[in-house]
Amino acid sequence: MDVNAMADEEPRGVVLTDEQKRRRRSRSVALGLVLGALVVLFYVVTVFKMGGNVANRPL
Repeated sequence: MDVNAMADEEPRGVVLTDEQKRRRRSRSVALGLVLGALVVLFYVVTVFKMGGNVANRPL
């Protein structure tokens, strides 16, 4: 085989169908929403545990 002929070919790898791309995108969106909700949950729990006097502390 010619080395130049191999260099001209595009590497194919795994080619996903449109259905697989759609499912991957929906899983990514769902994972992003879950992670975002977890961040909000941790923030809210932290604020409640610190209490309302956190702004009144001495610097």
